[in-house]
Amino acid sequence: MYKILIVDDDEQMRVALCATTKHFGFESKSVKNGAEALKLVAKEDFDVIVSDLKMPKMDGIELLEKVKEIKDIPFVMITAVGTIQNAVESMKLGAFDFILKPFSAETFKKVIDLAISHKNIYKNAHIVASSKARDQKHFVVESQSMNNILKIASKVAKTDATVLLAGESGTGKEMLAKYIHINSPRRNKKFVAINCAAIPANLLESELFGYEKGAFSGANKTHQGKFEQANQGTLLLDEITEMPLELQVKILRVLQEKTVDKIGSKTPVNIDLRIVCTTNRNIEEEVKKGNFREDLYYRINVFPIKIPPLRERSEDIEPLSMFFLKKYSQRFGKNITSISEDALKILQKYNWPGNVRELENVIERSVVLSDSDVILKEDIFLHNL
Repeated sequence: MYKILIVDDDEQMRVALCATTKHFGFESKSVKNGAEALKLVAKEDFDVIVSDLKMPKMDGIELLEKVKEIKDIPFVMITAVGTIQNAVESMKLGAFDFILKPFSAETFKKVIDLAISHKNIYKNAHIVASSKARDQKHFVVESQSMNNILKIASKVAKTDATVLLAGESGTGKEMLAKYIHINSPRRNKKFVAINCAAIPANLLESELFGYEKGAFSGANKTHQGKFEQANQGTLLLDEITEMPLELQVKILRVLQEKTVDKIGSKTPVNIDLRIVCTTNRNIEEEVKKGNFREDLYYRINVFPIKIPPLRERSEDIEPLSMFFLKKYSQRFGKNITSISEDALKILQKYNWPGNVRELENVIERSVVLSDSDVILKEDIFLHNL
């Protein structure tokens, strides 16, 4: 039986939430403040913590910070004071969700169920990736952080949870999205990607939703949008934070209703697909600035995965370099088999603002320039050195 810890200084709320958790088949304990909660967390295992935001002495934000120092437990924040700032701060600190009082028992149960699913997927994240993940095409990793990410990705792939992949440009977000698709029950269906930053705003809607013949000037035939193309499979909304606000509203409706309205059509099209989103921005800050809808953020942030930049996983530089060396040696008909120690030191000391994509470009140039069977430091050209 799953166990929930309720933290609230309002006795009536504690009693009500305990009764609700019991009704839905959960075990629960309740305390009136953060100090008592920390004592219980240190002694007992809980599957989810539900805490009020506004409490005397130690508020929910401070409790969240202290809990994260002890154990990794899904943390749901509840409050009657619903501001974007509260939501952003708690989510940045690792809260699983943020819900406003008053809320229904069904809403509460849905959040708890999702939090428990989240915990079950993450619970073995410290174990390194399986040999299958290690051998997966395009992924060459040695670092613990990337092995953990592949382990997590292989687990979430088995579900239909919406995934949000965050990371700097060039870290491999699209490759990880494909990895999730390949390891999912939808692997035999289409993987469709659309770059929200690369398509002009006035064309993005028609590319996503499609249109009927005659819907507008130039629409001389029916066009199937990306949502329909990916039906039964996986749709990657690449760089979703670049999407215009007016289109974000329509995307939210698709995710909620599981239907698509083609431009010029009066008949909605039912869809069944897996959504993966990526961003290279701080999406919580975009919400705070008003550039990204808060409700859409919560809809796509069901399962967030942050990919670390290459400079934070230097163990991957050498194996990735050797992988690209082999790839481009074969492509250019050369027999280059190794990288000199001096050249490797240069690669390992560099900051890699362009991440793995930049490393690949550097190795490709080095292979083109090399006149021997070894990449020398003279063959390495970096923009900032």
